[in-house]
Amino acid sequence: MEEYCDRKPTRLRRFDYSQNRVYFLTICTAEKKCILSHIMPNSQIRYDSQLNNADNMQLSRDGFMPTVQLTEIGMIVNKYIMSINNAEGVIVDKYVIMPNHIHLILAVKNEAYQSYVDNGINNSISAIKRSNDMIPHIVSTFKRFCNKEIGENIFQRSYYDHVVRNNEDYEEIVRYIINNPRRWYLKYRIPKR
Repeated sequence: MEEYCDRKPTRLRRFDYSQNRVYFLTICTAEKKCILSHIMPNSQIRYDSQLNNADNMQLSRDGFMPTVQLTEIGMIVNKYIMSINNAEGVIVDKYVIMPNHIHLILAVKNEAYQSYVDNGINNSISAIKRSNDMIPHIVSTFKRFCNKEIGENIFQRSYYDHVVRNNEDYEEIVRYIINNPRRWYLKYRIPKR
């Protein structure tokens, strides 16, 4: 007898994904293996011009912001994240490649479903028939290209998507992405007292 596990749906029910939208995606490695990057201490404080001064002060209040050092696998993943930008009407707005997951904000315009640039990851995207398939197709194509070049499946089967609802939601997600290396470093690298 086969065992079935109830999988949590990754998409909102009855939501029209065909409209112009901004999405926050999280893609994890298989078994949460830390193979994509290393979070390294850095005494240089990075100022992000897209955040206001109060947010930048919060980022740097204790004097450091760790940096993300990509592994060889992480560099391949980065290459295919950047190739998503070649799809007409699709923009990778912000992203971070953490040791065992990726956070990215994708902005999609409805015109993107009509035509695509024919190179890299986008050869496969041009086959999309329905606009609601855009995000799952981008994610599955991204994973497939990464896995092919790496030579093994490095990702979990599913992914998490969140429809960005307004400017406050967007700004909160941007702060989350920017602060993610810092949270990781404080959680895993600083010895507990």
